[in-house]
Amino acid sequence: MQPFTTLTGIVAPLDRVNVDTDQIIPKQFLKTIKRTGLREGLFYDWRRRKDGAPDPAFFLNQPRYRNATILLTRDNFGCGSSREHAPWALLDQGFRCLIAPSFADIFYNNCFQNGILPVVLKPDAVQALFEAVSATEGYQVTVDLSAQQVTTPEGTTYGFEIDPFRKDCLLKGLDSIGLTLQHEAAISAYEARRRVEAPWLFAGQK
Repeated sequence: MQPFTTLTGIVAPLDRVNVDTDQIIPKQFLKTIKRTGLREGLFYDWRRRKDGAPDPAFFLNQPRYRNATILLTRDNFGCGSSREHAPWALLDQGFRCLIAPSFADIFYNNCFQNGILPVVLKPDAVQALFEAVSATEGYQVTVDLSAQQVTTPEGTTYGFEIDPFRKDCLLKGLDSIGLTLQHEAAISAYEARRRVEAPWLFAGQK
């Protein structure tokens, strides 16, 4: 997993509340277990009109947000089923950071497991960012995980809270598997000792 330290990027606005995971990545795109190639399904029902043509009103179809790496949205983002394809699709699109007043709990946890930083800011701060993004094409902010701050081009700084353990894992690029592999030597030593102490447990294994 790629570490997250500091990110300066274009902000894309999704001005909707209660965006659930089926809206983030519809069910027909859940047939794969690969984490790539999902960007085509991201917000699919909103990105396209009924005839299948791209909807120019939707932000992902607008050139000004094509290279956005930060998604700005509203309350309760990621509610609904706990499909991990949702953060996979967001990451495949290029989003490394999400900013909202609140996130659904399971989705929030899944973001950290996939190298995405979900930032919770107060509603008035989120509103101010929406207004700035709308007024300025190519609007960028800097997200500093170590300092736990979001800084605007105007010099305004918004602090955010984050669990210290999650913060450390994201800074180091460690998901659950990465954390386990940090103890690989101890695990191998234990397995070798158990082969001697209880060889019947390993019967038939090489």
